[in-house]
Amino acid sequence: MNPPLIELRLWRQFITVAEELHFGRAAQRLHMTQPPLTQAIANLERQLAVRLFDRTKRSVQLTATGHTLLPQARELLVRAQALPMHARAAERGDVGRLRLAFVSTVGFGLLPQWLRAFGALHPQVEFELVEATGDVQLRALERGEIDAGFMLHSPGMGPVRLEALRVSREPLVLALPEQHPLAGARALSLEPVLKEPLVMFPRRILPSLHDAIFGMYHAAGRMPAVAQEAIQMQTIVNLVSAGLGLAWVPDSVRQFQRPGVVYRHVGGKQAKQVPGCETSLAWSAAGRPVLERFIAFARNGAR
Repeated sequence: MNPPLIELRLWRQFITVAEELHFGRAAQRLHMTQPPLTQAIANLERQLAVRLFDRTKRSVQLTATGHTLLPQARELLVRAQALPMHARAAERGDVGRLRLAFVSTVGFGLLPQWLRAFGALHPQVEFELVEATGDVQLRALERGEIDAGFMLHSPGMGPVRLEALRVSREPLVLALPEQHPLAGARALSLEPVLKEPLVMFPRRILPSLHDAIFGMYHAAGRMPAVAQEAIQMQTIVNLVSAGLGLAWVPDSVRQFQRPGVVYRHVGGKQAKQVPGCETSLAWSAAGRPVLERFIAFARNGAR
């Protein structure tokens, strides 16, 4: 059996009597006569199946149960009075929960900066963050499990059938073992790099960038020698440190300073042959005020 739904009016009357410990004075404060107030408190006790007051002809005192309920009743009224303001804040997108996914590269700089800045502007918005590759994010968006996601892709090859906003663009750099013969150069030549074994992410998680990297090798008449595959950029860099191969990674990954690994650019005119990458914020459907608020923030930040 469901518990009775008790009107806020009854709780307000209970609080007033508890504060005055006198039905006459409480009735005056409530701008009502005493008999209806006495009946209202009796109705409240009947609905709760407890006794809230000990009454005699000369005194009114709270029972132990009444003492226990009083602070909770006060909190209930405070929360109820705040509901209209909370509703307006939710309508503006100033309060709520945002389920946000991100690829690991965003976590090296962009995401922490944006979360701090957005949180300072909208401290009542809560984030539910999940690190996930692009393929996992696409399925989560389709199922409505997340509101938006930061995805990595090749330039101009953002997720299809989704709304998307490009938030950053960066070059690819090469991660090399510190003791590798090519690691001493500040800028690399492309030809010797393409001969080296490669640590690579699987195509299924990032097809556009995977194809762009393979295209660079094919344009030079070479087939990439993929020695090992890994999903997360941190894992790829760790495998480079173990000497399993070289790896093409977004420039932002250089902030992940793994001992035994150095990062180098391809220099000169050959730099144009190295593909870049973009990060986009993608969502399947807006409409939720808190998501709209974050998209507007992202548009401003992307500029």
